[in-house]
Amino acid sequence: MSRQPSASPRGARSQRTRSSSRVRGWLRHHRAMCLDSARRLLRAPVGSLLTMLAIAIALVLPAALWLALDSARLLDAELEESATLTVYLEHHVDDAQAERIDEAVAAHEGIVRTRLITAAEGMAEFQQALGLADALGRLEDNPLPASIVVVPIDPAPEAVRELASELEALSGVDEVRLDLAWLERLRNLAELGSRLALALGVLFGLGVLLVVGNTIRLAVESRRQEIEVVMLIGATHGFVRRPFLYSGAWYGLGGGLLAWGLLGLGNQWLAMPVSALAASYGATYTLPSLGPEGSATLLLCSTLLGWLGAWIAVSRHLAEVRPR
Repeated sequence: MSRQPSASPRGARSQRTRSSSRVRGWLRHHRAMCLDSARRLLRAPVGSLLTMLAIAIALVLPAALWLALDSARLLDAELEESATLTVYLEHHVDDAQAERIDEAVAAHEGIVRTRLITAAEGMAEFQQALGLADALGRLEDNPLPASIVVVPIDPAPEAVRELASELEALSGVDEVRLDLAWLERLRNLAELGSRLALALGVLFGLGVLLVVGNTIRLAVESRRQEIEVVMLIGATHGFVRRPFLYSGAWYGLGGGLLAWGLLGLGNQWLAMPVSALAASYGATYTLPSLGPEGSATLLLCSTLLGWLGAWIAVSRHLAEVRPR
């Protein structure tokens, strides 16, 4: 019986050597094109800076709106924590009955905590707020009922309305008042702002693509003869496209860095007046910043937009280039 010839170990080793050599050559070319594209940008600093500045301006506006929406979401969370219901008891309910109703309300599974305000305590707070202690002190009967301030677990308007209807069914409860109009308006504004930020992000993202694409198109036209020569000797489209893609990525990264710097300067410029305005209302507030994750997202998006704009421009013009 004849034996089948086995693969030569030397041939397998030479095949692995050729594969590793191709990978090293591919990496060397990428590194060379990355450095060469950076040098070309540095040789024309004014033009490169203007292109990056145009990209930065296109990125600053949606990024600033995103920060404003993030600030609104934080404010929304604080307002939700302060969302309360006021349960007014019937006038004939005395303090002992009010305490029992308060215990029944506090036992509800949808309530975080409650605070009982007796009729006397309510009158005292009313007198202090209006500064009419002498005039109100002459009243024979206290017209204010006892009340219970309720903090719900779920501050969503639908859940709060359902809780209010359940509390109104309790014995001794006269009325449950809740004011959720401000919360609904804030959420509607947040939804509008989110859609506006998305629309602006897409619009200005297209602007970045156009800026980078037009710049790369001019670079391709200026190097048309060089491209025709390298394609004549067998260069592939990927080989020709590679330096322009790195140029687009450099433009995008530079624009992202400038946008990051402009946002930081704007934050510092507005921090003092915003803090002074908040202090005048007895509150403390600081403008939100991008932070590490936001900064990385901004730079990554700007670099990808620059790369994509260059890829679209180069692919379109390479289809028109024919070696002569």
